[in-house]
Amino acid sequence: MASSWSSAARAAPESEDPVALLSFAGEVFEPLLSGALFWRAQSMLLVADLHLEKFSSYAKRGQMLPPYDTGLTLKRLEADVARTKAERVVSLGDSFHRDEGTTTLLDADRLRLMALLGRSHWTWISGNHDPSPQALGGTCVDRLELGSLTLTHEPRRGVRGMVAGHLHPAATVVANGHGTRRPCFVHDGRLLVLPAYGSGTGSLNILSAPFHGLFDYAALEVTMIGRGRLYPVSTKRLVGGI
Repeated sequence: MASSWSSAARAAPESEDPVALLSFAGEVFEPLLSGALFWRAQSMLLVADLHLEKFSSYAKRGQMLPPYDTGLTLKRLEADVARTKAERVVSLGDSFHRDEGTTTLLDADRLRLMALLGRSHWTWISGNHDPSPQALGGTCVDRLELGSLTLTHEPRRGVRGMVAGHLHPAATVVANGHGTRRPCFVHDGRLLVLPAYGSGTGSLNILSAPFHGLFDYAALEVTMIGRGRLYPVSTKRLVGGI
């Protein structure tokens, strides 16, 4: 299978680092190490599953965790928006871990988020964790149609050009007897699923049950997020159970 993934395609803006390119549904995207996807033709940054205020939500239920996940996620977003100079940001659902997460933001985190909202036009797509519109700013929608693409939260098979999140995909490979699982971008030419962006999120092996039936595995292309670069992964190297 010929991969549509190309490293060192051209230099990154204001950097000598190579840019990884991902071709999907007739469009070209740049997957980032953060888990974001930059659509340069639209000056649009796509992120999925921020799960802001996840740890504060756990604290309300008695599981005390340091409430630093939101700040770390926003710091990552600030860097991506600054690097790409994205004029538009689309969050593909589960932006907040619960609808009431907009009310539990620390003052510093609220200020950082409002500054980001003022820097780019934001579209919030509703997710299963945050189905209700919120009043922070930007536009709240159930899904977004852009040319040949449908941007949504939960992936579905059979819709050509769908870009989604929800499942927190990760690829697992084994080398020298050791298994490594890392978040990944995964698509089969019809459906593209982004990794979870939030600092407090987990991941699911793309060979696990929640992914069954979604993809044409014969056409699957996987871009794994390494510690310092992105890697195309042959489907022959994927393993389940980890």
